[in-house]
Amino acid sequence: MSGTPVPAGDTELDVAGRVVDLVARLAGPAAQAEVTVTRAESALTRFANSAIHQNVAASSVDVRLRVHLAGRTAAGSGNAVTTDGLRTLVERVLAAARFTPPDPAWPGLAPAAPVAPSPGWDPATAHAGPDQRAALVRAFVDAAGGLVTAGYCRTGYRVAAFANSAGHFAQGQAADAAMDGIARADGADGTARQHVDRVADLDGTDLGRRAAAKARAAAQPVELSPGRYPVVLEPPAVADLLSNLAWYGFNGRRYAERQSFAVPGTAQFDRAVTLVDDPLAASGLPFDLEGTPSRALTLVDAGTTSAVVHDRRSAAELGVASTGHAWAGSATFGPIPRNLRLAPAGTAGAADPTGVFVAGGHGVGGPAVDGAIGDPDTAALVSRMERGLLVSDLWYTRVLDPLSLVVTGLTRNGLWLVEDGRVTRAVRDLRFTESYPRALAPGAVLELGRRAVRLPDRADGAWWAAPSLRLASWNFTGGASG
Repeated sequence: MSGTPVPAGDTELDVAGRVVDLVARLAGPAAQAEVTVTRAESALTRFANSAIHQNVAASSVDVRLRVHLAGRTAAGSGNAVTTDGLRTLVERVLAAARFTPPDPAWPGLAPAAPVAPSPGWDPATAHAGPDQRAALVRAFVDAAGGLVTAGYCRTGYRVAAFANSAGHFAQGQAADAAMDGIARADGADGTARQHVDRVADLDGTDLGRRAAAKARAAAQPVELSPGRYPVVLEPPAVADLLSNLAWYGFNGRRYAERQSFAVPGTAQFDRAVTLVDDPLAASGLPFDLEGTPSRALTLVDAGTTSAVVHDRRSAAELGVASTGHAWAGSATFGPIPRNLRLAPAGTAGAADPTGVFVAGGHGVGGPAVDGAIGDPDTAALVSRMERGLLVSDLWYTRVLDPLSLVVTGLTRNGLWLVEDGRVTRAVRDLRFTESYPRALAPGAVLELGRRAVRLPDRADGAWWAAPSLRLASWNFTGGASG
């Protein structure tokens, strides 16, 4: 949009403050306003058939405004930070507020409060160029040893500022990098992925070697009858558990609507399970979309559910305080923990910042399956399983019953039979139907790995940190076709 530019040198915080002032001038002091201004740059290098086929970069500014006026609430967003563009946004949101239904559950604005500084960010990651990403892709492809490969490498950063008419201001910044790749051998796939704060910590060679080893180990799979089997879930599979627990279990809106399994104060999980959401651990901003300061929040403490997450609206409904989990989708989906980690065995739960595994070389089943186990941590869990399945990844998971969190889905990118603590053969993918809380219930968790690996989510700033996990039982209900 054309128009008078904002003063040169204005920061995101300056822009947010100008919007709050503009709402007051146009609607009067009774109007309540909150504004988040986010500037983001992201770059993505995609490869397929072992060659880069797309290199894209995007730069954006997003101004999100929510106002409460005369008992009604409206929100809108725009990307024009000129004087005219900001005025148009404010006028549009104020006009919408006149036609929206009354909002008796309006929770009010976040009061002024101190906000922690952003975790240290790496300028080299924020401004990484296509040559750096291309070098990582080349390392991945070369390490795959001639197998067909595909995937992506991405880098980027976000700078955000918040202001509201209650006098609360906050600002922060975050940068991250991720790589996710696949290798294929004789129709079998192997994958490896990594999420880091510093692009220098991405290891394309290790990721490519690991993906290729898994692909080779997954060749010529055998059929296995459905049923309940003990399992070792590798970190990518555990990440799916964390994602669904976050969306459907620890979601404050679902909890308020009695659509969540969570019962705070109850030992719903095995004592080995401690779940912590920590936006400031890595790649997170120090405040949420409503300006509430971010902090580490323990959701499950040694098996006992201790909390669910809230934005201001779900918190007000239950008479508690917001935990700082408002995000762009919380008005529709509810507040969710987006930086959830399962604390590994014998630690305070810190995630490995590199997530680097050593592929193969564990002597677990001969050349055909040497690459099935991606790291010594997983190998240790496998060695103590008499008979069961090693699961690399879960995908296409869908919730059948939100209240008990029964999920159905498929194994993916490698499934192997374990006998007497050794991986013996690849198995064709299976469908499963399992209650995630029940799979993690008291007595069901036999062992956790000693290192949590941070894995990228599809959403900016979201990640899951998970160790490998040995469970007493997992319910496989059919083949991949049904």
